[in-house]
Amino acid sequence: MAELTTTARPYARAAFELARAEGQLDLWAQALGLLAAVSGDDKIAGLIHSPTLTAAGKSDLLKGLCGDALGIKQQNFVQTLADNKRLGLLPEVNRLFLAFKAEHDKTLDVEVFTAFEMSPEWQAKLASALSSKLECRVSLTTQLDKSLLGGALIRAGDTVIDGSVRGRLAKLAVAMHA
Repeated sequence: MAELTTTARPYARAAFELARAEGQLDLWAQALGLLAAVSGDDKIAGLIHSPTLTAAGKSDLLKGLCGDALGIKQQNFVQTLADNKRLGLLPEVNRLFLAFKAEHDKTLDVEVFTAFEMSPEWQAKLASALSSKLECRVSLTTQLDKSLLGGALIRAGDTVIDGSVRGRLAKLAVAMHA
């Protein structure tokens, strides 16, 4: 996985920088999302990795499947990936592009796992508190997890805040056995 990320990062960065410079971040995000979805299909992935198709053939296949959703620059990007035998990286390029875009937009997707349903008022308060703490706009999604017993588990990017009863009991058990 780390190797895929390392290989995909320069392509994602190049696409991001071009899109940012042209003010087309949303357009590129949509195009890369479509390309990632199409190339992630098992049949298409098989064709992308097929040694019988040329780079131009693979590029034309993807561009044809995406139709008018790709502009000239996105089509050129696909051709560059095909020429360098990197079309299989499209899902990872898309993931990295979206991460660069979120960092640029100062937005963060936060997942909150709770044992009980959170009221909209509590969700708004939590989103506001996290926004000020993390200094970015927060998009909050909540999920029920009955195994938590109580409290909440919050995932914000690489940060995990475990305020669940289960997490606190585990910390207590570790402290008692130390």
